[in-house]
Amino acid sequence: MAKDVIIALDFPSGDVALDFLKNFKDENVYVKVGMELFYKEGPRIINEIKKLGHKIFLDLKIHDIPNTCKGATNSLISLDVDMINYHIAGGKKMLMEASEIVNNEKPEMITLGVTMLTSTDEDVMHDELKIDERKSLDDVVLDYAKLAKDAKLSGIVCSALEVPKIKENLGNDFITVTPGIRKVKGIDDQKRVVTPSEARELGSDYIVVGRPITKAEDPLKEYREIKRDFLGGK
Repeated sequence: MAKDVIIALDFPSGDVALDFLKNFKDENVYVKVGMELFYKEGPRIINEIKKLGHKIFLDLKIHDIPNTCKGATNSLISLDVDMINYHIAGGKKMLMEASEIVNNEKPEMITLGVTMLTSTDEDVMHDELKIDERKSLDDVVLDYAKLAKDAKLSGIVCSALEVPKIKENLGNDFITVTPGIRKVKGIDDQKRVVTPSEARELGSDYIVVGRPITKAEDPLKEYREIKRDFLGGK
């Protein structure tokens, strides 16, 4: 299975995102387009990025009734994206409505289920989300991952810290995409974080990196260093 670094294009406008991508004019990269950018620019930004030759993870975290999820998936199929995702909390029927369309019409597209956001810790899960206090966060993530696999999704979005347990229980072919990557662990809105080399050791298939690259003085250099750390090259 190919491993890669996905750059999170968490920018307020398409112009800013496309200007940033000028740093990568000599190579193709995998990028994440999330809510902030897509809601601002719509399909236009997807088309512009694809013209540059980059792969796209469209991170909209779809979560709605099954019929609406099905309609949203039908709309996204027409966009030339490589990866999309859904909140597993929407339930098996919702997830299966999505995976059936993708697997029949565009099977090369990676479909992911979002387990717990990396901004969520055990206290939030128990105290605010009211999830069974007898279950650890790791247990809940595994339960959600099993549901995603049963619904025939390609994999999940989770913390790299949870990857070993996912791989052990669901197999190495079940894809893990892991945000919350920092070169140096610090305090911000991400709580379950690891470094690129730690993500490699834990078995992540893809890592999503935003601010360490997008805020760097030399984004291309930073990207290459992170990719080297993640892939284990020199």
